[in-house]
Amino acid sequence: QVQLVESGGGLVQPGGSLRLSCTASGHLSIYFMGWFRQAPGKEREFVAAISWSSRRTAYYADSVKGRFTISKDNAKNTVYLQMNSLKPEDTAVYYCATTNRIGSVATSALSYNYWGQGTQVTVSS
Repeated sequence: QVQLVESGGGLVQPGGSLRLSCTASGHLSIYFMGWFRQAPGKEREFVAAISWSSRRTAYYADSVKGRFTISKDNAKNTVYLQMNSLKPEDTAVYYCATTNRIGSVATSALSYNYWGQGTQVTVSS
């Protein structure tokens, strides 16, 4: 049984920072780990993803480029999302996901076969 556990969400003022963490456990191999988010009344959207190979290839949505950074610790099966210069429009439930499907498209939610329960991020003054 694969489990993903997220942490680090909360309430922050505009311009502030938060760091999300997600740890995967269970018998799994990882091809990508990624972050998606879903705001009320909107569809789930891609935020960032990182390959689990030594290349550490990272992918970002245009809306977060330059503000968010994804990183990983292979030994801990953990992925991080450092979010800086947060905006009210970043408010959403953030989901961690992983896939073991080689050749998957990192930016597509359809590629991911394991998901965390989500953590709320609220950016408000």
